[in-house]
Amino acid sequence: MKLIIIRHGDPDYEHDSLTEGGFIEAELLSEKIKKMDVTAFYCSPLGRAQATSKPTLRKMGREAETLDWLREFPPQIKGKEGAEELSCCWDWLPTAWTVIPEFFDKDKWMNVPVYKEAGVPEAYKYVCDGLDTLLEKHGYVRDGLVYRAERPNEDTVVLFCHFGLECVLLSHILNISPVPLWHGSCAAPTSVTTLVTEERREGVAYFRMGSFGDTSHLYVKDVEPAFAARFCETYYRKDQRHD
Repeated sequence: MKLIIIRHGDPDYEHDSLTEGGFIEAELLSEKIKKMDVTAFYCSPLGRAQATSKPTLRKMGREAETLDWLREFPPQIKGKEGAEELSCCWDWLPTAWTVIPEFFDKDKWMNVPVYKEAGVPEAYKYVCDGLDTLLEKHGYVRDGLVYRAERPNEDTVVLFCHFGLECVLLSHILNISPVPLWHGSCAAPTSVTTLVTEERREGVAYFRMGSFGDTSHLYVKDVEPAFAARFCETYYRKDQRHD
């Protein structure tokens, strides 16, 4: 089975839609995805993900099932790094999150007090349960840290969602903490991440990530990926700082 995770296009967060560039990105993405033999499409209910999926679905004459757990990972935390306002739970400065050993542990990260108080464990379970239900529908049943291949197949399943949520999905599938993924990786708008099952022993499958954040559909048209989800490469680049 091939699982493809797609981040939405360059976002217009104010209107929960896409920027002008984001709509262009979505069209270029559709040229890539329409060539695939896709078994099923699933999409976040949020507008920016829905808008990203539309060109692909239109060109393929398909529909996507909207799943609530594919929305951006919602917990908001207060008091992070001395701030009073609420903010998303994955945007920390390196000097703050790296000194908390639990953040590197696949089992302990969500029980750090600021996360526990914000309902992160419950939100994480909701997403993971949703993912496992979907994978079971397509023949792969979670069994500890691996999947039972009850109906092994070479189907392709596509998810349109969000960067923070994508890291949660990957952390569950790969059995790692999402915190280093949130802070140490960046999936640009409309980037494509691909995981493929490996069934090296009959009936036992594990997902291997073959590519992360692929934006070749943009580069082939000489379009630079949008900067959303990244921070300044060097501190003096004030035009890239948004924190």
